[in-house]
Amino acid sequence: MNHKDLIAIDIHTHAEVSCWNPFDAYGEEYDRAADKYFRSSNRPTIAETVAHYREKKIGLVMFTVDAEANLGRKRIPNEEIAAAAKENSDMMIAFASIDPHKGKMGAREAERLIKEEGIKGFKLHPTVQGFHPNNRMCWPLYEVINAHKMPVIFHTGHSGIGSGMYCGGKLRLEYSNPMHLDDVAVNFGDMQIVMAHPSFPWQDEALSVATHKPNVWIDLSGWSPKYFPKQLVHYANTMLKDRVLFGSDYPLITPERWMKDFEEAGFKPEVMPGILKGNAVRLLGLPE
Repeated sequence: MNHKDLIAIDIHTHAEVSCWNPFDAYGEEYDRAADKYFRSSNRPTIAETVAHYREKKIGLVMFTVDAEANLGRKRIPNEEIAAAAKENSDMMIAFASIDPHKGKMGAREAERLIKEEGIKGFKLHPTVQGFHPNNRMCWPLYEVINAHKMPVIFHTGHSGIGSGMYCGGKLRLEYSNPMHLDDVAVNFGDMQIVMAHPSFPWQDEALSVATHKPNVWIDLSGWSPKYFPKQLVHYANTMLKDRVLFGSDYPLITPERWMKDFEEAGFKPEVMPGILKGNAVRLLGLPE
Protein backbone atom coordinates (compact mmCIF):
# COMPACT_ATOMS: atom_id res chain seq x y z
CA MET A 1 0.00 0.00 0.00
CA ASN A 2 1.39 3.39 -1.03
CA HIS A 3 0.05 5.11 2.05
CA LYS A 4 1.87 8.38 1.39
CA ASP A 5 -0.46 8.92 -1.58
CA LEU A 6 -3.58 8.39 0.59
CA ILE A 7 -5.38 10.81 2.88
CA ALA A 8 -6.49 8.05 5.30
CA ILE A 9 -6.68 4.28 5.81
CA ASP A 10 -10.05 2.73 6.63
CA ILE A 11 -9.26 -0.37 8.69
CA HIS A 12 -12.83 -1.74 8.63
CA THR A 13 -14.73 -2.37 5.37
CA HIS A 14 -16.92 -5.30 4.41
CA ALA A 15 -17.13 -7.45 1.30
CA GLU A 16 -20.88 -7.68 0.74
CA VAL A 17 -21.42 -9.40 -2.62
CA SER A 18 -19.45 -12.26 -4.15
CA CYS A 19 -18.84 -12.27 -7.88
CA TRP A 20 -17.29 -15.74 -7.65
CA ASN A 21 -20.02 -17.64 -5.83
CA PRO A 22 -23.58 -18.02 -7.14
CA PHE A 23 -26.21 -16.15 -5.15
CA ASP A 24 -27.34 -18.04 -2.04
CA ALA A 25 -30.63 -16.86 -0.54
CA TYR A 26 -30.19 -18.93 2.63
CA GLY A 27 -30.30 -16.72 5.73
CA GLU A 28 -31.63 -13.69 3.87
CA GLU A 29 -33.76 -12.82 6.90
CA TYR A 30 -30.58 -11.60 8.64
CA ASP A 31 -29.91 -9.20 5.78
CA ARG A 32 -33.46 -7.85 5.79
CA ALA A 33 -33.36 -7.28 9.55
CA ALA A 34 -29.98 -5.55 9.21
CA ASP A 35 -31.38 -3.33 6.43
CA LYS A 36 -34.11 -2.20 8.80
CA TYR A 37 -31.78 -1.69 11.76
CA PHE A 38 -29.12 0.23 9.82
CA ARG A 39 -31.62 1.98 7.53
CA SER A 40 -29.52 0.97 4.55
CA SER A 41 -29.66 -1.76 1.94
CA ASN A 42 -26.51 -0.71 0.09
CA ARG A 43 -24.52 -3.83 -0.80
CA PRO A 44 -21.85 -3.02 -3.38
CA THR A 45 -19.59 -5.51 -5.08
CA ILE A 46 -15.94 -5.62 -4.07
CA ALA A 47 -14.99 -3.78 -7.27
CA GLU A 48 -17.56 -1.05 -6.59
CA THR A 49 -16.20 -0.55 -3.08
CA VAL A 50 -12.63 -0.32 -4.32
CA ALA A 51 -13.64 2.22 -6.96
CA HIS A 52 -15.36 4.36 -4.33
CA TYR A 53 -12.26 4.39 -2.12
CA ARG A 54 -9.91 5.02 -5.01
CA GLU A 55 -11.93 8.08 -6.01
CA LYS A 56 -11.67 9.41 -2.45
CA LYS A 57 -7.92 8.59 -2.19
CA ILE A 58 -8.54 6.49 0.92
CA GLY A 59 -6.87 3.15 1.57
CA LEU A 60 -8.97 0.26 2.80
CA VAL A 61 -8.77 -3.04 4.62
CA MET A 62 -11.53 -5.42 3.49
CA PHE A 63 -12.84 -8.73 4.83
CA THR A 64 -15.85 -11.01 4.98
CA VAL A 65 -17.25 -12.84 8.02
CA ASP A 66 -17.12 -16.64 7.93
CA ALA A 67 -20.09 -17.79 10.02
CA GLU A 68 -20.75 -21.03 8.19
CA ALA A 69 -21.02 -23.16 11.36
CA ASN A 70 -23.38 -20.87 13.28
CA LEU A 71 -25.54 -19.44 10.48
CA GLY A 72 -25.15 -22.03 7.74
CA ARG A 73 -24.43 -19.29 5.21
CA LYS A 74 -21.72 -19.76 2.61
CA ARG A 75 -19.00 -17.18 3.06
CA ILE A 76 -17.56 -14.90 0.42
CA PRO A 77 -14.23 -16.54 -0.50
CA ASN A 78 -11.22 -15.09 1.26
CA GLU A 79 -9.38 -15.69 -1.99
CA GLU A 80 -11.76 -13.36 -3.85
CA ILE A 81 -10.91 -10.50 -1.53
CA ALA A 82 -7.20 -11.36 -1.70
CA ALA A 83 -7.33 -11.27 -5.52
CA ALA A 84 -8.89 -7.80 -5.44
CA ALA A 85 -6.19 -6.62 -3.02
CA LYS A 86 -3.46 -7.90 -5.34
CA GLU A 87 -5.02 -6.02 -8.24
CA ASN A 88 -5.25 -2.84 -6.14
CA SER A 89 -2.19 -3.22 -3.97
CA ASP A 90 -1.47 0.52 -4.01
CA MET A 91 -4.51 1.19 -1.80
CA MET A 92 -6.10 -2.06 -0.59
CA ILE A 93 -5.20 -4.79 1.91
CA ALA A 94 -7.10 -8.07 2.41
CA PHE A 95 -7.91 -9.62 5.77
CA ALA A 96 -9.39 -13.11 5.98
CA SER A 97 -12.18 -14.50 8.14
CA ILE A 98 -12.10 -18.12 9.31
CA ASP A 99 -14.77 -19.68 11.50
CA PRO A 100 -13.00 -20.70 14.73
CA HIS A 101 -15.20 -23.80 14.87
CA LYS A 102 -13.04 -25.18 12.03
CA GLY A 103 -10.27 -25.85 14.54
CA LYS A 104 -7.05 -27.20 13.08
CA MET A 105 -8.46 -27.12 9.56
CA GLY A 106 -9.08 -23.43 10.05
CA ALA A 107 -5.53 -23.01 11.29
CA ARG A 108 -4.23 -24.76 8.18
CA GLU A 109 -6.32 -22.44 6.02
CA ALA A 110 -4.94 -19.40 7.82
CA GLU A 111 -1.37 -20.55 7.18
CA ARG A 112 -2.12 -21.10 3.50
CA LEU A 113 -3.85 -17.74 3.08
CA ILE A 114 -0.90 -15.94 4.64
CA LYS A 115 1.73 -17.75 2.58
CA GLU A 116 -0.07 -18.09 -0.74
CA GLU A 117 -2.67 -15.34 -0.92
CA GLY A 118 -0.96 -12.43 0.81
CA ILE A 119 -3.48 -12.09 3.61
CA LYS A 120 -2.28 -9.47 6.13
CA GLY A 121 -4.71 -10.00 9.03
CA PHE A 122 -8.01 -11.52 10.14
CA LYS A 123 -11.56 -10.57 11.15
CA LEU A 124 -13.69 -12.43 13.71
CA HIS A 125 -17.25 -11.69 14.88
CA PRO A 126 -17.95 -13.61 18.12
CA THR A 127 -21.69 -12.88 18.17
CA VAL A 128 -22.36 -13.88 14.57
CA GLN A 129 -19.88 -16.76 14.59
CA GLY A 130 -21.14 -18.02 17.96
CA PHE A 131 -18.06 -18.36 20.18
CA HIS A 132 -16.33 -16.90 23.21
CA PRO A 133 -13.02 -15.40 22.05
CA ASN A 134 -11.21 -16.97 25.01
CA ASN A 135 -12.50 -20.47 24.24
CA ARG A 136 -9.57 -22.82 23.66
CA MET A 137 -11.32 -24.01 20.52
CA CYS A 138 -9.84 -20.87 18.98
CA TRP A 139 -6.25 -21.55 20.07
CA PRO A 140 -5.08 -23.35 16.89
CA LEU A 141 -6.17 -20.38 14.76
CA TYR A 142 -4.68 -17.86 17.17
CA GLU A 143 -1.37 -19.75 17.29
CA VAL A 144 -0.91 -19.30 13.55
CA ILE A 145 -1.80 -15.62 13.65
CA ASN A 146 0.42 -15.03 16.69
CA ALA A 147 3.36 -16.77 15.00
CA HIS A 148 3.06 -14.36 12.08
CA LYS A 149 2.52 -11.37 14.42
CA MET A 150 -0.61 -10.33 12.53
CA PRO A 151 -3.62 -8.26 13.59
CA VAL A 152 -7.10 -9.63 14.26
CA ILE A 153 -10.15 -7.38 14.28
CA PHE A 154 -12.76 -8.65 16.75
CA HIS A 155 -16.29 -7.31 16.70
CA THR A 156 -17.13 -5.99 20.17
CA GLY A 157 -20.30 -4.66 21.74
CA HIS A 158 -23.88 -4.66 20.47
CA SER A 159 -24.57 -6.27 17.09
CA GLY A 160 -26.93 -4.83 14.53
CA ILE A 161 -26.99 -8.30 12.98
CA GLY A 162 -29.99 -10.10 14.48
CA SER A 163 -31.42 -6.95 16.05
CA GLY A 164 -35.23 -7.05 16.00
CA MET A 165 -35.43 -10.66 14.82
CA TYR A 166 -37.30 -13.30 16.80
CA CYS A 167 -34.98 -14.22 19.70
CA GLY A 168 -32.42 -11.88 18.17
CA GLY A 169 -31.83 -14.43 15.44
CA LYS A 170 -30.50 -16.76 18.17
CA LEU A 171 -27.35 -14.59 18.36
CA ARG A 172 -25.81 -13.88 21.77
CA LEU A 173 -24.48 -10.40 22.49
CA GLU A 174 -22.43 -11.60 25.46
CA TYR A 175 -19.93 -13.30 23.15
CA SER A 176 -18.77 -9.82 22.10
CA ASN A 177 -18.00 -8.48 25.56
CA PRO A 178 -14.48 -7.04 25.11
CA MET A 179 -13.37 -8.38 28.49
CA HIS A 180 -13.09 -11.85 26.91
CA LEU A 181 -10.23 -10.43 24.83
CA ASP A 182 -8.18 -9.83 27.97
CA ASP A 183 -7.57 -13.59 28.16
CA VAL A 184 -6.58 -13.65 24.50
CA ALA A 185 -4.15 -10.77 24.93
CA VAL A 186 -2.51 -12.54 27.88
CA ASN A 187 -1.93 -15.73 25.93
CA PHE A 188 -1.00 -14.31 22.53
CA GLY A 189 1.24 -11.30 23.06
CA ASP A 190 2.47 -11.13 19.46
CA MET A 191 -1.05 -11.04 18.02
CA GLN A 192 -2.32 -7.49 17.59
CA ILE A 193 -5.93 -7.41 18.80
CA VAL A 194 -8.21 -4.72 17.39
CA MET A 195 -11.50 -4.21 19.23
CA ALA A 196 -13.95 -2.98 16.62
CA HIS A 197 -16.54 -0.29 17.31
CA PRO A 198 -17.51 1.70 20.37
CA SER A 199 -18.17 -1.33 22.58
CA PHE A 200 -21.69 -0.48 23.81
CA PRO A 201 -22.65 -1.38 26.52
CA TRP A 202 -19.11 -2.31 27.59
CA GLN A 203 -17.14 0.78 26.58
CA ASP A 204 -15.30 1.08 29.90
CA GLU A 205 -14.27 -2.59 29.77
CA ALA A 206 -12.81 -2.06 26.30
CA LEU A 207 -10.85 0.99 27.41
CA SER A 208 -9.54 -0.91 30.43
CA VAL A 209 -8.30 -3.84 28.35
CA ALA A 210 -6.68 -1.58 25.76
CA THR A 211 -4.99 0.53 28.43
CA HIS A 212 -3.66 -2.55 30.24
CA LYS A 213 -2.54 -4.63 27.25
CA PRO A 214 -0.18 -2.93 24.74
CA ASN A 215 -1.13 -5.37 21.96
CA VAL A 216 -4.78 -4.24 22.05
CA TRP A 217 -6.12 -1.49 19.76
CA ILE A 218 -9.55 0.08 19.14
CA ASP A 219 -11.13 0.89 15.78
CA LEU A 220 -13.82 3.54 15.64
CA SER A 221 -16.06 1.91 13.05
CA GLY A 222 -19.79 1.39 12.97
CA TRP A 223 -20.85 4.68 14.56
CA SER A 224 -20.78 8.28 13.42
CA PRO A 225 -18.11 9.98 15.57
CA LYS A 226 -20.68 12.49 16.81
CA TYR A 227 -22.27 9.69 18.84
CA PHE A 228 -19.06 8.37 20.43
CA PRO A 229 -19.07 8.02 24.24
CA LYS A 230 -17.18 10.87 25.91
CA GLN A 231 -14.75 8.52 27.63
CA LEU A 232 -13.78 6.95 24.27
CA VAL A 233 -12.89 10.37 22.84
CA HIS A 234 -10.96 11.24 26.03
CA TYR A 235 -8.83 8.08 25.89
CA ALA A 236 -8.28 8.50 22.15
CA ASN A 237 -6.96 11.98 22.86
CA THR A 238 -4.66 10.82 25.66
CA MET A 239 -3.55 7.36 26.82
CA LEU A 240 -4.62 5.46 23.69
CA LYS A 241 -3.82 8.05 21.02
CA ASP A 242 -1.30 5.70 19.37
CA ARG A 243 -3.67 2.69 19.27
CA VAL A 244 -6.94 4.12 17.98
CA LEU A 245 -7.84 3.61 14.33
CA PHE A 246 -10.17 5.03 11.69
CA GLY A 247 -12.75 2.50 10.53
CA SER A 248 -16.07 3.17 8.86
CA ASP A 249 -17.88 -0.20 8.65
CA TYR A 250 -18.54 0.54 4.97
CA PRO A 251 -21.02 0.25 3.33
CA LEU A 252 -23.06 0.96 6.48
CA ILE A 253 -21.24 4.27 6.91
CA THR A 254 -19.34 5.97 4.11
CA PRO A 255 -15.79 7.12 4.85
CA GLU A 256 -16.60 10.67 3.77
CA ARG A 257 -19.50 10.93 6.24
CA TRP A 258 -17.36 9.45 9.03
CA MET A 259 -14.48 11.84 8.34
CA LYS A 260 -16.79 14.86 8.22
CA ASP A 261 -18.29 14.01 11.62
CA PHE A 262 -14.82 13.20 12.98
CA GLU A 263 -13.79 16.83 12.43
CA GLU A 264 -16.41 17.99 14.93
CA ALA A 265 -16.31 15.19 17.54
CA GLY A 266 -13.80 16.66 19.98
CA PHE A 267 -10.60 14.97 18.86
CA LYS A 268 -7.41 16.98 19.32
CA PRO A 269 -5.85 18.23 16.06
CA GLU A 270 -2.51 16.68 16.97
CA VAL A 271 -3.98 13.16 17.37
CA MET A 272 -6.23 13.18 14.30
CA PRO A 273 -3.52 12.32 11.71
CA GLY A 274 -2.56 9.25 13.73
CA ILE A 275 -6.14 8.05 13.98
CA LEU A 276 -6.81 8.64 10.29
CA LYS A 277 -3.65 6.97 9.00
CA GLY A 278 -0.47 6.92 11.07
CA ASN A 279 -1.60 4.31 13.60
CA ALA A 280 -2.83 2.01 10.84
CA VAL A 281 0.53 2.31 9.07
CA ARG A 282 2.21 0.93 12.21
CA LEU A 283 -0.42 -1.75 12.85
CA LEU A 284 -0.18 -3.04 9.27
CA GLY A 285 3.62 -2.95 9.25
CA LEU A 286 3.79 -0.58 6.28
CA PRO A 287 7.10 1.17 5.59
CA GLU A 288 7.10 4.62 7.17
